[in-house]
Amino acid sequence: MVRRGLSLGLAVLGLTALAACSSSEATVTPPPGVPARSACGTVNIAVNPWSGYAADVAVVGYLLKSKLGCTVVTSELSETTSWAGLADGSVDVILENWGHDDLKKKYIDGQKVAVELGLTGNKGVIGWYVPPWMAKKYPDITDWTKLNDRADLFRTSRSGDNGQFLAGDPSFVTNDAALIKNLKLDYTVVYAGSEDKLIAAFRKAEKQKTPLIGYFYEPQWLLSDIELVHIPLPNYTPGCDAVADKVACDYQPYDLDKIGRKAFVDSGSPAATFIKNWTWTNADQNQVAKDITQNGLSPEAAAKKWADAHRGTWEKWLG
Repeated sequence: MVRRGLSLGLAVLGLTALAACSSSEATVTPPPGVPARSACGTVNIAVNPWSGYAADVAVVGYLLKSKLGCTVVTSELSETTSWAGLADGSVDVILENWGHDDLKKKYIDGQKVAVELGLTGNKGVIGWYVPPWMAKKYPDITDWTKLNDRADLFRTSRSGDNGQFLAGDPSFVTNDAALIKNLKLDYTVVYAGSEDKLIAAFRKAEKQKTPLIGYFYEPQWLLSDIELVHIPLPNYTPGCDAVADKVACDYQPYDLDKIGRKAFVDSGSPAATFIKNWTWTNADQNQVAKDITQNGLSPEAAAKKWADAHRGTWEKWLG
């Protein structure tokens, strides 16, 4: 994404159990005259470093295994490396893509090794946020033109004479440094290091009433616990972010989509049909992500919990 990392170790450990399933389980004996469904075989899913994506992988992986008999192999990759995997054959599907028009042009239009698989149903919003207590105490903090007047509130040992702007995972492709420069704001980007650390920082700031301004996004389960306040920047218009170091507009709103390896999609695998059909909501994703990260459920248990409550939804994805 222009974006947006959960510590995925536990999540991926839970998901690797999916690979134990033999592809032979996918064999279905049809009634006479009905074509047999293709065996599922192995599905290689990229795992990008944020909790919402881990929720996607948990549910899709669980259903591919339990309903289609697929062997699911996951790989923790950055967004850019995931796209490269579509080209070298190590990745079959990216379940949650945030824009990346440049990569679509390269791998879909140019190399023709990838295809769009439709929308996930999730609405993506990226932007600058402050904890709720700050918006109440300093109502003008949500006016970006007043941020320099408040920069002293955000100074830290890491930001020097400027205010600190907290970003998340350094692998996320973001516009924040360019925005700060081009909007002439007296702030310095400092990286928390991961999605987990970014979440912890916002939690601490709200609990201890300490100043914090930083990068955040939705869907994200934290927003159901803490209503972070979004700071509108100059309106996004198509093309305003075309030149990375010249960006002076807000982030683009996204309808998140799915990307597949063309050879995988063309193979007739029932997994490809399933993933094309799969859509859900921000609320669905947030619930599964929260169950995994906060409520102590394994990815498989969280996925089963969701699937048991939404049979009428996922049965339509089977095709």
